[in-house]
Amino acid sequence: MSSDLTDNATTHSAYRDTLGKIERCGIEYIPEEARKSAPRNLFTILAGGSLTFSVIIVGWFPISFGLSFWQAASAILIGSSVGAALLAPMGLMGPRTGTNNPVSSGAYFGVAGRLIGSFLEASASLAFAALSIWTGGDALAGALTRIFHIQDATVPRLVAYAVLSVVVTVVSVLGHANMVAAQRIMIPTAGLCVLVGIGVYGRHFDAGYPGTGTYTFGSLAATWLVSALLAGSTVASYGAYAGDWTRHIARTLHSDRSIVRAMFLGGLFGMGGPFMWGTFTATAVFSTGAEGAHTPYVLGLINAAPLWYVPALIYLGLASGTSQAVINTYGTGLDTCAIIPGLNRVQATLLACTLATVLVYVGYFSSALTEGVGIFLQLLACFSLPWIVMVTIGHFRRRGYYNPDDLQVFNRGERGGIYWFWHGINVQGMAVWAIATGTGLLFASNTWFVGPGAVLFGGIDLGFLVATVLAAVLYPLVLTVFPEPAEVYGTTLGPR
Repeated sequence: MSSDLTDNATTHSAYRDTLGKIERCGIEYIPEEARKSAPRNLFTILAGGSLTFSVIIVGWFPISFGLSFWQAASAILIGSSVGAALLAPMGLMGPRTGTNNPVSSGAYFGVAGRLIGSFLEASASLAFAALSIWTGGDALAGALTRIFHIQDATVPRLVAYAVLSVVVTVVSVLGHANMVAAQRIMIPTAGLCVLVGIGVYGRHFDAGYPGTGTYTFGSLAATWLVSALLAGSTVASYGAYAGDWTRHIARTLHSDRSIVRAMFLGGLFGMGGPFMWGTFTATAVFSTGAEGAHTPYVLGLINAAPLWYVPALIYLGLASGTSQAVINTYGTGLDTCAIIPGLNRVQATLLACTLATVLVYVGYFSSALTEGVGIFLQLLACFSLPWIVMVTIGHFRRRGYYNPDDLQVFNRGERGGIYWFWHGINVQGMAVWAIATGTGLLFASNTWFVGPGAVLFGGIDLGFLVATVLAAVLYPLVLTVFPEPAEVYGTTLGPR
């Protein structure tokens, strides 16, 4: 290990990730002795941050698409399982590199090419943070309308946005330990709200609910597939954030197996469980016949609930929404550090939270923006899932070898190192990613455009699936035909 990294570790020898104190370390290498997290915290973050409407709503979509309860439940289960399998190995880089996954991806895309990962995570995080705050405001507005018969809940909603934004900013700036603590609070509290909700909505639930009989995507098979892909892609998309948390885990104390297990269970149960609650409650609401597919999910839940349960829905929207938004703005802060190396983590996080707040308020006054955010996230899957697959393949192909010091070259404003490749870009990796995403966009389908490939399949959005599969096939092939330098494998012989 070079003297640069050794000096960096010495500089951070007093670094502590402590509850109630501001985390100072950003994307720079975190020394082993300063890492105090554990794999169980990975499950805590995934589960605690998912007990909110911006995640739960994924389970509502299959029912709104026309599926029966069992069809929707099977799509959620299988989709979440596949997504969790893709998510699990993404936790292995952080303990080896001491930094987040976008910076770690410099091993495969080049220390400059890894900026695509930083941009992907930063943009997705901002959009998800805004969605979390929007759904929290919707919960408050719907509750006030129901309880106090307020016709115009504009002011309460805008105030809710402000309160949520302030809380999100404070926790995000404080950092990782405080984020984990917030999720630990959400599991028993928001979890209790969800458990009580099973009894509340169970009186209307019908396991034999047959669906609407009209499938959004033309047929049962197509609609089921889209529902499963939606669940799977949502879980897998958290792979970009995994290094934000696992960089705090010491390899000397925790095994790869424990990390993979925690990530997989967090994806399958921590996220899949809230999806399933969304399917359960959507079935209950639809079974009453009082709400239609075009009724906002949160409003439908509030209208179908007894008044005494409405505060629990407010909690799921506001408190839990805050926890989910913190995960996103914390990650955006780290990526902003990576994009603008001159900013430290606190400065970058404040900038990220400011941008998220602006997006929330602009989105409130512009319905076109809120719709655009949803479409943007849909398209973003075409860019991020191939990236996740390629990083995973690269990790196992190189048997987990990284040079942490050389990954930090770009952040220090330097040149060189084994990941410099061609002007800081790994041409093989960038070419495969560009081809996969470009092809995937040809199969994308949304209200902005329908690709020619999607037309062939009846307008179904298969863009991210095509892009992911193509990346998985092309990347190993390209690396075989155009081998990378032997030193990136940690040997003089190349891949083992």
